[in-house]
Amino acid sequence: MFDTRPVVYVIGRILIVLAILMLAPAVIDLRAGLINGQSFLESAICTGSIGAALTLTCRGSLKKAFDLRQSYLLTALIWFVVPLFGALPFYLGAPRLQFSDAYFEAVSGITTTGATVIYGLEHLPAGMNLWRGMLNWLGGLGIAFIAMIFLPLMRVGGMQFFRAEGFETFGKEMPRPTDIASELLRVYVWLTAACILSYGLLGMEPLDAVVNGAATIATGGFSPSDVSFSKYAGAGEYVGTAFMLLGSLPYIRYVQLVNGSARPLWRDTQVRAYFRWLGAGVAMVTVWRVSTSDMALEPAFRETLFNLTSIMSSTGFFSGSFASWGGFMLIVAFVLGTIGACSGSSAAGLSVFRVQVALSSLRQQIRQIISPNAVLVVKYEGRRVEQDVTDALILFLTGYILLLGVLTAAMVLLGVDGTSAVFAVWTSLGNVGYGFGPLVERTGTFIDFPQGAIAVMTVAMLLGRLGLLAVLVILLPSFWRD
Repeated sequence: MFDTRPVVYVIGRILIVLAILMLAPAVIDLRAGLINGQSFLESAICTGSIGAALTLTCRGSLKKAFDLRQSYLLTALIWFVVPLFGALPFYLGAPRLQFSDAYFEAVSGITTTGATVIYGLEHLPAGMNLWRGMLNWLGGLGIAFIAMIFLPLMRVGGMQFFRAEGFETFGKEMPRPTDIASELLRVYVWLTAACILSYGLLGMEPLDAVVNGAATIATGGFSPSDVSFSKYAGAGEYVGTAFMLLGSLPYIRYVQLVNGSARPLWRDTQVRAYFRWLGAGVAMVTVWRVSTSDMALEPAFRETLFNLTSIMSSTGFFSGSFASWGGFMLIVAFVLGTIGACSGSSAAGLSVFRVQVALSSLRQQIRQIISPNAVLVVKYEGRRVEQDVTDALILFLTGYILLLGVLTAAMVLLGVDGTSAVFAVWTSLGNVGYGFGPLVERTGTFIDFPQGAIAVMTVAMLLGRLGLLAVLVILLPSFWRD
C-alpha cells in the first residue's frame, strides 16, 4: 500500500519553516507601527499550526529514502501547497488582494516567474516587499534542490542524464541527498550575500538591495519598484546582468568549484552554448536598435544586454522602455525566453541542455536518412545519450509546445487579445516574468487581466515548473497501484 505519511511529514516541516520566516516581515512592519505586521502574524500562526499538525500526525514516518511515487507526489505538492500558505499575507494584509490574485502572486514568487498583479510596489509596507523577495529566494532554492535530487530520480525531461555526474562530484558512488543539499545551500547563500553586498555598494537602499539580491540569484524578478532596474540604470544593469548569469548556471558546477575543481565549469557544453546564444541575441538586437534609431551604442548595448539576459535567464527584471521596442526584438526575446538557461539551475524554459540534445537528435536523424546503414548515436559531452533520455526529452518538448498553444487559445477565449495572450502564456510557462501586449502596457503588470486569464496563467506557471508529464503521471490511477 502506498504510504503518503513521509510526504505529508515533509510538507508539514516545510510549512513550519515558512511560518517562522513570516516572522521577519512581521517584525519589520510592527516596528514601523504598521498594522500589516499583524497580518503576517496571523498568517504565521495559521501556517505554523497546520504544519505542526501534519508533522505530529506523521512523525516517525521518514525512515528511508523516497521512492519514485513519493518523489512525484512531494514535488507536485510543494508547488501547489506552499503558495497556498504563502498567499495568506497578500490576502490578509496590504494590498489585500482577492485570494485568486494572492495565490497568483505567491505562485509567481515560488516558481520564480516574477509576474505580478500588484501596482504601486513602492507604496507597499516594507515587510510585504521583503516577503515577495523571500518567496523568490525560497523558490529558487527549492527548484535547485529538486533539479539536483528529485528530477533525475523522476526521469523528468531527460534529467536522468545528470545522475552519474552528480554522484561523481562528491567522490562516492551514491551521495546522500543531505550531502547534496548542504553543499547547494552553502553555494546559494554565498552567491546571494555577494549579490546583496554588490547592490549595496552601488547605492541601493538596504531593502532594495536585499529584495533585488534575493530575486536575482533565484532568477525570480520580484522587484520592490514598479520601474524595476530602471532606477539603477548604468552600473546597476551591468552588475545585475552578471549575477543573473551566475544564478542561471548549473549549480552542480559551483559545488564542483567549491570542492576544488574549476575545469568542469569552463568546459561545460551547456554553459558555453548559453553564453554563445545569448551573445548572438544581444549583438543582433543592439545592431538593430542602433541602426534604426539615434541611440548611442553603449546605452543600446547595456539595455539590450540586461533585458535579454533577464529574459533568457527567466529572471523578469527590466530596464528602460524595453517593452515598447517591438518588432525584431520581440522575436529574439521570444526565442531566447523559450529556450531558457541551463538545466540544474533555478532558471526555467526548455533549457539549453534539452535544446542541444534535441538538435543533436535532429542531426542524427538527418544523417541516418542520408546513410541508412550507418550506426549513429546521439552524444552529449562525449557521453552517449540513452534512448530513455531522448524519449523523455522529446515528450517534454512536445508537451511544452502543445501547452503553449492550448493555453494561449484558452486565454483568447477568455477575452484576452492575441498578443497579450501569447506572451502571457509564454512568460508563465517559461517562468520568464515579462509581459507584452495591450493589457500590459498601462502598468507593466497583469493587473488588467480578467480573473479567468489569471487562473490560466497560474496553472501555466505551475506546469512550467513541474512539467506536464509530472502532473499527468500523478493523475493516472495506474501509477498508484502496487
